[in-house]
Amino acid sequence: MTTATGAVRLPGVDAVRREARGWIGAHLDQGMRLDTWLELLADSGWAAPTWPAGCYGKGYSAALAATAAEEFTAAGAPGPPAGLGVILAAPTIIAHGSAELKHRFVRATLTGEHAWCQLFSEPGAGSDLASLATRAVRDGDEFVIEGQKVWTSAAQIADFGMLLARTDPDVPKHRGITYFALRMDQPGVEVRPLRQMTGDSMFSEVFLNGARVAAVDVVGHVNDGWTVALSTLAHERTGLGARAGGGFGITAPGGSRFRAQREATVGEYVARSRRDGTGRGFGTSGTAMIGAGAAPLIALAIELGRDKDPLVRQQLVRLHTLCQLNAWNGLRGRAGGRPGAEPSTGKLMASQIARLWRDTAAEICGPHAMLAGPASPLAGAVAAQSLATPGPAIYGGSDQIQRNVIGERVLGLPKEPDASRNVPYRDLKTGTQPS
Repeated sequence: MTTATGAVRLPGVDAVRREARGWIGAHLDQGMRLDTWLELLADSGWAAPTWPAGCYGKGYSAALAATAAEEFTAAGAPGPPAGLGVILAAPTIIAHGSAELKHRFVRATLTGEHAWCQLFSEPGAGSDLASLATRAVRDGDEFVIEGQKVWTSAAQIADFGMLLARTDPDVPKHRGITYFALRMDQPGVEVRPLRQMTGDSMFSEVFLNGARVAAVDVVGHVNDGWTVALSTLAHERTGLGARAGGGFGITAPGGSRFRAQREATVGEYVARSRRDGTGRGFGTSGTAMIGAGAAPLIALAIELGRDKDPLVRQQLVRLHTLCQLNAWNGLRGRAGGRPGAEPSTGKLMASQIARLWRDTAAEICGPHAMLAGPASPLAGAVAAQSLATPGPAIYGGSDQIQRNVIGERVLGLPKEPDASRNVPYRDLKTGTQPS
């Protein structure tokens, strides 16, 4: 609906609820195959309502999208994959990609055909990402990639990677980077999973030796990849900071390796997800519990008779309050299109929530919080989160980096000195910086 001035008028909350309920009632069939359901969901715009109407969305605000998600969750309807494809890759391609890239990737990501990983960080380029050394050399209609990436989430199951590589070493480090959509299942791409102290292997190191990517798979423009990367990073911080609210209760598995799971019926998949605790889109059982907020710990406190303890009650209220505030901050960050400074605030608070969740769980369980296995508190999630808690303060941009962003972009503080900002990248690596 548009106004007399041509502006789009969004429906109200009640209207969105009625529309979502009506669509669900007309289309959801528990005997339908999951992949068929995901295609219907994508084409309807309900899978990602905040995306533009011309890109499988409805142009809704984040608040209206969250309202719709509540209806789908209440109906037991699974949503699109919760991996990096829907959270990062597709929104970045919508904002910066060519018409061809949008056609090839956006719908296929929503329906789970493509899973993505993020090939950004390197052994020598983490917080200072613009110092990355992976290079892409033009060879006709392709680029040849040489380099190494590390701490790459879900690389072992990804079909494509969001790759940052250096295409011009003769300009300052931020200006010679290009953003590519790289196919992962090709010669020259080697993925080595990294085992964490939780026992999981959520991250991998990726070696790129002669891998190739077509020139048409550049997202944005050659040598302007830093601009595109900032968009991805903003979406990443929004997703990590506010993952406790606004999404589908159950999500589908994404990627070619999970095609067989998407051939199950909707009813079978939902039942299995509820039974096994899968379909939440997070890594370890501990991080899945973090995504659920304070609710699991409230239930655990009641079960163990700790709900009357004043300290436990106080910590539970504090945890619930911070989770709700961060979810609302995430909605605010998604409002108005391009994320602003809110993602860094949310990402910083997510680290605090992780630590408070761990401490509250330990207060409730006492020494039993150290036990792992199915018979331990929350089937091992409490112990897993104790080990996983340092992670959120590091991945997706460390707490220190988020404080820098908030200080510079929100408080208006001067940028930290960076003598390398205007020096050609090649000179930085050869040590021939001008005096």
